[in-house]
Amino acid sequence: MKLMAKTRNIGISAHIDSGKTTLTERILYYCDRIHKIEDVRGGGDGAKMDHMELEKEKGITITSAATTVFWKGIDGKPTTFATGVDKDARINIIDTPGHVDFTVEVERSLRVLDGAILVLCSVSGVQSQSITVDRQMKRYRVPRLAFLNKMDRMGANPFKGRDALIEKLNHNAVLMQVPIGEEENFQGVVDLLTRKAYYFDGDQGEKVRIEECPADLADQVEELRSEMIDKVAEYNDEVMEKYLEGEEPTEEELHACIKAGVQSLQLTPVFMGSAFKNKGVQVLLEAVVRYLPSPLECEKPTAVDSRTDERVNIEPTPEGNLVAMAFKITDEQFGQLTYTRIYSGRLNKGDTVYNTRTKKKVRVGRMVRMNSNDRENIDTAHAGDIIALVGVDCASGDTFVGNDDLTHLSCEGIHVPIPVIELSISCKDKNEQAKMSKGLQRFLKEDPTFHVFTDEESGETRIAGMGELHLEIYVERLKREYGADVVVGAPQVNYRETIRTETRFDYTHKKQTGGSGQFGQVVGMLKPLTDDRKDKEDQVFKFNNEIKGGSIPSEFIGACEKGFEDVMDKGPLAAFPVINCEIFLQDGKHHEVDSSDMAFRIASRQAMRQAIKAADPVLLEPCMKVEVTTPDEYQGSVIGDISSRRGMIQGSETDPNGEVIVNAEVPLSEMFGYSSDLRSMSAGKATYTMEFARYAECPANIQEKVMKERAEKLANED
Repeated sequence: MKLMAKTRNIGISAHIDSGKTTLTERILYYCDRIHKIEDVRGGGDGAKMDHMELEKEKGITITSAATTVFWKGIDGKPTTFATGVDKDARINIIDTPGHVDFTVEVERSLRVLDGAILVLCSVSGVQSQSITVDRQMKRYRVPRLAFLNKMDRMGANPFKGRDALIEKLNHNAVLMQVPIGEEENFQGVVDLLTRKAYYFDGDQGEKVRIEECPADLADQVEELRSEMIDKVAEYNDEVMEKYLEGEEPTEEELHACIKAGVQSLQLTPVFMGSAFKNKGVQVLLEAVVRYLPSPLECEKPTAVDSRTDERVNIEPTPEGNLVAMAFKITDEQFGQLTYTRIYSGRLNKGDTVYNTRTKKKVRVGRMVRMNSNDRENIDTAHAGDIIALVGVDCASGDTFVGNDDLTHLSCEGIHVPIPVIELSISCKDKNEQAKMSKGLQRFLKEDPTFHVFTDEESGETRIAGMGELHLEIYVERLKREYGADVVVGAPQVNYRETIRTETRFDYTHKKQTGGSGQFGQVVGMLKPLTDDRKDKEDQVFKFNNEIKGGSIPSEFIGACEKGFEDVMDKGPLAAFPVINCEIFLQDGKHHEVDSSDMAFRIASRQAMRQAIKAADPVLLEPCMKVEVTTPDEYQGSVIGDISSRRGMIQGSETDPNGEVIVNAEVPLSEMFGYSSDLRSMSAGKATYTMEFARYAECPANIQEKVMKERAEKLANED
């Protein structure tokens, strides 16, 4: 229990290029995990956490990487925890990608973490991917601290960063520090709790010098300190009463208030520094240990009991029954590596565990603690640990338990967004085809957002994913890691179909061929599925059983639901999948002899086909949220180009560096090749990020064009 109390499982997440990996590199250095700091871009071996060659070349994080560090406190002085533990803190860290194409890496990491650091650029503040990451943190109820990075850059403004957290993300954000010096003169921070100034000396900022607050900052510190106490005292009634009576709360009382606010997800303390210039990281580590929860303090994890479909709490104790979740898998030379979070109990090398999905026994032959791509063999792990199992065959999201009495439990999985873009890929000969197939099977197993399928009409292999970069990385990995010389077709948009009006259906399936026949009648209503009617975020089909009086016996209801859902694969307009349909099965008839599962399934299929055609079907196209950062002189060209791509400009703002940030929503079909066009029109100075926003109705002319092209394609393949 003592080890669990001083364990912190945290993620580091942010918009692309905010400095997550650079921050993690400094944490590793200050915790003596590495002895030389490498930069993300340019020269050396690259950052420790970016271990793939492609990551080093492109200067971006593609896969999340895990590591474990031990924090001894500033200058080796042990941190005093609220729990009374005063030994080294063990921090399990997952560094996640910032690019939206690899968003599933963030999803599955946050699913198993107890806390997070939300990194923001102190110049740009809250950016598009910051909003996505924050939404993911809220989805999994992960307490977080905010870190305003790049305080040494021109235009850095901590107050703007705090205000953006409040206005754009609805956080109760409060500054915990004041910067000493501005922009290139940034030297350190003043802690508002202690009024002490922290400077970071030495070649790598490893020597923390603590002094009194500079005289010229004293008034500002007192003003902001009062604001901070006003906000944090709310989380302890006694401290609030004491403060209102004019008595100064003690440091420990304030620490306890901040911790309570963070862990209730109602407070976001804001810290600041420059990871690249080695400033502010050690104080952030102190905050991680002080305020983010241990596995004992975080919200109790839950599992679903398959016998009752109810959630049950899992007690986070090493003495309990083993419950663990495989949240990420990678196939390697010596077998599968399964990243696992242990929620309860203890796991030892050589133990036999049960996979609750397959109901099969699995022997744990080898366990390792990860440090990016390095691994350290361990013999035992317990509740609160994040480790990796070697050679265990399972799927991402599987639950392991210690005995077969618990195989009815399963930890809830992660939210997996639907792919929006696809490519056809092929090889010249069978040898190359075998290499490609091997690689695709591995990627398919590792990444839930990567899809591989064979086009029924053409027989060609197609891959689908979250964006051009996502698929580009996998194609490059096929060439490098598997030596497969693949030929890539033009990217295709994943269109969808839906309905705009509600309609009734009444269909009878009757077939008599001598002997027992087939009979089933279904009656009901088909309606568009609106967001307020969805049970979960990504639901595209909802079935409501409103049968009363047994007009359709209960044993056939499941067959009816399957029949309705069968038709969702191909819509009537262009054979694209149908989404956002809600079925109300209200009446029907059955025959004592001739009714069967198959009869009702066929009746439901035919009823659904007729109903969709009668419900004013329409084609939907994926629209992307696009954020372009460009020098002011190219703003007109950028906005004009977006408008020519059927984009809707949603606003623009100027950052302190004089660059303009343009926000727009643009159909994905118009964004192919945009990166090279943007480089051309801005002399290589503009950058952009893009992520899926929503499906929107196609304009009539685009719908006609897509339907015509689709019909020609299907005809040619016939």
